[in-house]
Parts: sequence; C-alpha cells; structure tokens
Amino acid sequence: MDELKGDCAQCFGLCCVALPFAKSADFAASKDAGTPCRNLLADHRCGIHDRLRQKGYPGCTVYDCFGAGQKVSQTVFRGIDWRTGERQRMFAVFPVVRQLHELLFYLAEARRLDPHDDLVTAYAEVERHTVASPDDILALDVAEIRAKVNVLLLRTSERLRTSAKSYRGADLIGARLRNKNLSNADFRGAYLIGADLTGSDLSRADMIGADLRGAELSGADLSTCLFLTQPQVNAARGDARTKLPASLTRPAHWTAQPAKRR
Repeated sequence: MDELKGDCAQCFGLCCVALPFAKSADFAASKDAGTPCRNLLADHRCGIHDRLRQKGYPGCTVYDCFGAGQKVSQTVFRGIDWRTGERQRMFAVFPVVRQLHELLFYLAEARRLDPHDDLVTAYAEVERHTVASPDDILALDVAEIRAKVNVLLLRTSERLRTSAKSYRGADLIGARLRNKNLSNADFRGAYLIGADLTGSDLSRADMIGADLRGAELSGADLSTCLFLTQPQVNAARGDARTKLPASLTRPAHWTAQPAKRR
C-alpha cells in the first residue's frame, strides 16, 4: 500500500500550509489554515523534521496524510505548486482527499484480511473520487461516502472477531488495563488517552478511531490488530517488546527498555 503512505518529496508541503493548528502541547506555535508553517522551507521540506519533538511539535510526528499530499500535488493539480497555482482550491481539496485516502487505507486493510468483491468495488469507487477534478472533489459528500464504507468495515470486523466484548466509544482515559486479555475486543472510537495497556493481548482488536495518545503499550501484542494506523502508534508509547503489524514502523521515540511499573 505504498500509494497510501505519505511521500513528502512528491508533495508541496500541503499539511504544513493548508491545515491550522493551535499552540499547545502538540504545537509550539499557532498557525492559521492556508498560512505556511514557520518551519517550512522554500523547497517544501520541514526545517526541523529530524527534531520535531525536541522543538515542541510532537503533533506533526503523529500526523499522516495517507498519501493524499502527493495525490493532490501531482495528480489532481498536475504538479503545479500552490505558490504559483490555485492555492485556495488546492488547500480546500487536500483535507477532502486526505479523508478519502484514510478510507482507502481501511478498505485495503479489510480487503487484505477478508477479501470480498464488495470491498474491491468500494475501493475502486473511492479511489475514483480522489482523481476527479478539484470542483468534483469539493462537491463530494464525504460523510455519505464514509457511512457507506463504514458498513463494509464493520461487517469485516464482525466476521474476523470472535468476541462481542465492546468498548466502542468508551471513556478509558488513564485506565489501568495491564496484562489483560483484550483480544477480539471492539475499541472503535474509544478514548484510551494515557491508558496503561502494558503486556496486554490486543490481537484481533478493532482499533478504528481509537485515541491512543500517551497510551502505554510496552510489551503489548498489537501484531494482528484490525485497522491500526501509524499515527495511532506514533501517538502512543511502547518499547522493544511491543508487537506491531508488519506494515507499521516502530516509532523512534519508543524506549528500548520495558517501561517501569507505575
């Protein structure tokens, strides 16, 4: 799924310009939508990419466009830089295509786990939207598209999981869930901010939309999680024992040693 991974070298730094962010623990400064980040260089590279966390921009390290940046830059707008082209339309199109590419990521994962013709058809339909004209993209009802895709993703999840245990949308902020058997559980949309999942078994758990910011995953088994994304992993904490799906990368800020018991 390389086409669903961000390729900054083929993008015009759209996430650093089109999107807004507010000064917080995630960002050292505020920025309005459509305004270039102060760290964006003339060649669209980030001037502090190798030290974002140290410079107070951890929010950037947990963001993923799922390949939408290069799609908008090189396909939809045919390689025309926003500095010389239709900047406002490009900035409006980018977040729409980003949502569509996230849906493509989930559909590709569902298709890999449980191949069905309806998933193939849905993927082709969503992908077709991502290469439409800017006006056609802006006219899309993304909520309607998302709702249709979600029906298929939920059906896939229910086929693959053997447990009805549901934490969907649950407030599990700071919850102590160490060494638990949470396999096959439904964590869709759950708030797991700062939760302690050390040593827990999360195999086949559905993680769509789960907020893992600051969650402790040291020694946890996420190797067969359903719909787990790189941004979710990047937002959490883990160590060398944490088991991840082969398609995801172990974050550089994770520790090499097991976390100390709190």
